[in-house]
Amino acid sequence: MKDHEEWLDEVLELIAPGTQFREGLENILRAKTGGLIILTEDEETIKSLVDGGFKIDTSLSSTNLYELGKMDGAIVLDEDGEDIIYANALLIPDPSISSSETGSRHRTAERVAKQTGNLVIAISERRDIITLYKDDKKHVLEDIRVVLSKANQAVQTLEKYRKVFDQTLINLSALEFENLVTIADVVTVIKRAQMVLKIENEIERYILELGNEGRLIKMQLEELVMNVEEENELLIKDYIAEEKLEEGITAEEVIDELKELNKDDMLNTREIRNILGHGGNVNSLDLLIDPRGYRILRKIPRLPMPVIENLVEEFGDLNEINVASLDELDEVEGVGEVRAQAIKDGLRRLRDQVLLDRHI
Repeated sequence: MKDHEEWLDEVLELIAPGTQFREGLENILRAKTGGLIILTEDEETIKSLVDGGFKIDTSLSSTNLYELGKMDGAIVLDEDGEDIIYANALLIPDPSISSSETGSRHRTAERVAKQTGNLVIAISERRDIITLYKDDKKHVLEDIRVVLSKANQAVQTLEKYRKVFDQTLINLSALEFENLVTIADVVTVIKRAQMVLKIENEIERYILELGNEGRLIKMQLEELVMNVEEENELLIKDYIAEEKLEEGITAEEVIDELKELNKDDMLNTREIRNILGHGGNVNSLDLLIDPRGYRILRKIPRLPMPVIENLVEEFGDLNEINVASLDELDEVEGVGEVRAQAIKDGLRRLRDQVLLDRHI
């Protein structure tokens, strides 16, 4: 069974503003006729709940949906919301199924959703709301203006978190070149990255719900989250504990585990430290830790990831790569004389830049 976020994303995309489906729903809402719509992948299952009505078998359009919505009965669509199967149908779900709703239309919608597992949409004629039901889940669609306002507020919040994240990255880079990174420093940056990614997910849902009204929000989001996922992945590769790697746990698995954290755990320093594999007492946060160098090396132009992997495997950490001679770098597979010089020059420029940026 899909979780709340998965099914909601699919549904919001299906009925997003700009689609024929959403336009039909909005027309029914404005006409204050009310409506009950069910989407099904198995017509036979619905037949057992349908009494009366008539079979349509026609393509969905906003006009068709609106006109058929004037009738008292429910409208049955295919699972993709592309074809109308039945209209003016009386739905008779099992009355023993519990329902927290009070109105007859919404109570029927909730029971049908629980009984069949299908998406059911109830349009209230008095409260001017559209409510979605699926299995035991419920979601009320908000007015587009409200969603747009929330999306803009979330973008403003994301801008602030992105600035903080960028600053913590600069601080971490400086500490990496000075060999002064502690586990606490690493956890702080990862917490900032997780907050940015969480807000990104929230805004993406708003964009789905806004449909063609969310184009500008989407452009802003793409700009604000640029490179965050890559930075986060390279951070994990740099600082995942050796014990984790020896157990066969990959950086990708650690990232997936971080994504599962709720908002409270996301801010829990000990929780993130343990996921990285650096468990221990509170004092362990002050222990120095060496970065492997993936993130810093990735910033050197035209240095492919396979070569970075070879460098890390050969030298072990960023400090050893930084102090290596040109000849030692040249001996690494995929480097060569020209690239060795580019690595030395690149690391020197990066070091000077981050030490300068830290004080700006």
